[in-house]
Amino acid sequence: VDSLEKTLMLGGIGALRKARREQQLVSKRLLRDEATEEAEGGRVVVILGEAQIQEFLRLAQRGIEEKERERALVSLRRGLQHPETQQTFIRLEGSIRTLVGLLTSNQALLQLEAARCLHELSHSEQSAVAEACLPATSYLLTYLSGHSSDFIELCLYTLGNLIVESEAVRRQLLPQGIVPALAACIQSPHLTVLEALGYALSQLLQAKEAPEKIIPLVLGSTLPQHILQLLQPGPKLNLGVAVEFAWCLHYIICSQVNNALLITQGALTTLGLLLLDLAAAVQRTEDAGLELLVCPVVRCLSNLLTEAAAETVGGPMHLQDERVLAALFILLQFFLHKQPSLLPEGLWLLNNLTANSPSFCTSLISLDLIEPLLHLLSVSNVVSVLVLTVLCNVAEKGPAYCQHLWPGLLLPTLLDTLALSDTEVVGQSVELLQLLFLYQPGAAQAFLQQSGLQALQRHEEVAQLQDRVHALQQTALHG
Repeated sequence: VDSLEKTLMLGGIGALRKARREQQLVSKRLLRDEATEEAEGGRVVVILGEAQIQEFLRLAQRGIEEKERERALVSLRRGLQHPETQQTFIRLEGSIRTLVGLLTSNQALLQLEAARCLHELSHSEQSAVAEACLPATSYLLTYLSGHSSDFIELCLYTLGNLIVESEAVRRQLLPQGIVPALAACIQSPHLTVLEALGYALSQLLQAKEAPEKIIPLVLGSTLPQHILQLLQPGPKLNLGVAVEFAWCLHYIICSQVNNALLITQGALTTLGLLLLDLAAAVQRTEDAGLELLVCPVVRCLSNLLTEAAAETVGGPMHLQDERVLAALFILLQFFLHKQPSLLPEGLWLLNNLTANSPSFCTSLISLDLIEPLLHLLSVSNVVSVLVLTVLCNVAEKGPAYCQHLWPGLLLPTLLDTLALSDTEVVGQSVELLQLLFLYQPGAAQAFLQQSGLQALQRHEEVAQLQDRVHALQQTALHG
């Protein structure tokens, strides 16, 4: 459910979110009032020449009536929807200065239309157009503390678009105080403002210079605490807002600037509880939009769990192993049927949960989750490698764990994986078999009886597998 129902996003919301989910690409958003667009009757955008642009600017500045001035800006805005008009506009001397003058006027309708013109310019794919808007950025920041939620929303999307296009814009915005401005803005009660803020912040956090110059400022502000509050599960959680800020948190965590700080602020606990809430939600609804939030939440948890500090932090995330694992398997089933491309995300989290935690491995066994895990081996090679990696995590914990893994489907399953040609899958199967031979009495003998050596022979000449295959053969034959 996207709370920006009145907006049009370039390429559609689904395509935009798909790009951000799968490739973490920066994207621009175009905010237009659907009622206005309908009233214009699907009007064809007319390319404006220099003379027309100058006339509209003159009328906007000096028109006799306010309505006349507003109409001139509306006509200019429509023209600025075309890249050729945008280029002509920024080449005209004084054009941006005039627009900024109208933006700072004391007439609200003119201010709004001037801001809409800047928003159209911000959506340009040409960096020169974005940089031409530099004189407006300090005013856009100032207006974030205003009273009109619609105007604040427009300013945020415009800033977000400008941030993407130009490093020069970002260099100017940082000393102007964009981080404190966003930190103040995040306390807004308006959901549309919060979602726009999440978009602008996520664009800022994805800049190439973010780890050195931006994220330390963000971590030093109140933004992380507010982001975690907005991700708290419960009736007040808004999906559109939560998606934006979950991605923000993801970009912060990926920077590895100070993940220990996030953990001490309760990030693991909040994300763990949100994972439980999302697992419950996917059982109640067919709404596929939930995966838009599940994906960044799973990524955040996976990456936080790699922090050494995470191993020493207590709290609900470490006390509710079975609930977390049960929730994750519910989500894995959801992915399998609704979004199979996200299965690796969930399995990577499972890998990080089980890598250094005997208690999570114990829960995996006690909840009878090994068999459903094995059923995922048929999905893809990427999924198979991750499933086998998780099983290795369990097996390396010792004899008691291998004793639970060995019965049933495991040997036939591993023989099937050895019949595959994918070197990563086969390599991980070999690793698992080595652990089973080490810790499980009778495993090697059963392997030999089931023609395991013949299954290994086909991989003896594969360069990446030769050493491991030979070692496994020796272990099977001689113990």
